[in-house]
Amino acid sequence: MFKKRPGRLIPFIVIVIIYAGFGFWVYSSYLTSQISSEAGAILLKWGSRGSEVREVQTRLKNWGFYKGSVDGIYGWRTANAVKAFQRKHGLKADGIVGNATGKALGIRTGTASARGGTSRSNETYTLAQCVHGEARGESYIGQVAVAAVILNRVDDPRFPKTIAGVIYQPGAFTAVTDGQMFQPPGDTALKAARDALNGWDPSGGALYYYNPAKTTNKWIWSRPIIKVIGKHYFCK
Repeated sequence: MFKKRPGRLIPFIVIVIIYAGFGFWVYSSYLTSQISSEAGAILLKWGSRGSEVREVQTRLKNWGFYKGSVDGIYGWRTANAVKAFQRKHGLKADGIVGNATGKALGIRTGTASARGGTSRSNETYTLAQCVHGEARGESYIGQVAVAAVILNRVDDPRFPKTIAGVIYQPGAFTAVTDGQMFQPPGDTALKAARDALNGWDPSGGALYYYNPAKTTNKWIWSRPIIKVIGKHYFCK
C-alpha cells in the first residue's frame, strides 16, 4: 500500500511545479518591468548632448547652481550643478536628471533618450512654457502669434535650428532671463503651441515682437511692423 502512494502524488507534484513556475515567471516579469520603468525614467546623465541638456544648464545657471557655458554637453560641471540642485531640494544627489529631478526642475521627463533626442511632445511643452512666460496675459491669438515667431526663427538661417536653441539663445526672451518661463504652462499655452506647430501663424511671418510700453531696446523700434495683436507689436 505504501509503495503505491508516490505514484498517486505525481500529479500533485506536477501541478505544484507548474504553479511555482508560473508564479516565478509572473514575479520575474514584474521585476523586469519595474527595472525597465526606472531605467526609462532617466532623462539625462553624463555624456548626454542636445537641447534638453541646454535647457537644464540654463535653468541651473539662472538659479545660481551652474557656472559653466550653456553648450548642451552634459559634463562634470553640469553633473556637479545637478548634484548641488538635488541636495538643495532633498533629492538623491546622483547627478542624473531622472523623473524626480526633472519634475523639480520643471522639465517633462521620460521623453528623451540619453543621447538627447527630442520628441514632439517635449518640443510642444518647451514652446508652451515660453509662450506662457512671454504672453500669458495676451489673447489666445496673441499667444499663438508668439509661438509662431519662435517657429519662424527656427526656419530662418540667422537663428538656431531648434525650438530650444531659439528660446535659450542668450538675451532672446525676457521670460528665460527672469525665470518666468520655468513655470508650468497652462492649457491655453499648450493649445497655442500645438496650433502654431500645426502651421497657424497669426503674426504674418514675424521674427520679432515687443511691447512698446516696456521695451527699452531702440533697435527693435526700427523694425517694420507687420501686425499689432494686443499689447505686442510683431515685426520683421
